[in-house]
Amino acid sequence: MSFKKTRQIGAGEFKAKCLKLMDEIGSSKTPLTVTKHGKPLVTIFPFEQGKPFPFGCMRDQTTIKGNIIDPIGEFWDADQD
Repeated sequence: MSFKKTRQIGAGEFKAKCLKLMDEIGSSKTPLTVTKHGKPLVTIFPFEQGKPFPFGCMRDQTTIKGNIIDPIGEFWDADQD
């Protein structure tokens, strides 16, 4: 899904109208950026049912073979003090 242009609102106004704004985001599917002192702080996106969350999406597709923590015995210039 492609999103429309993000609206912006100040943190104080967002605090006062939070529940109403969440309903608007859900129905319009338009993200909302909350600003503080004119600088973007957070962006709120509408929830999409069935869309996978990107973090951890490859957890079942990777394997670790061997020890990835201990040194391998190779010396690099970066290791020298």
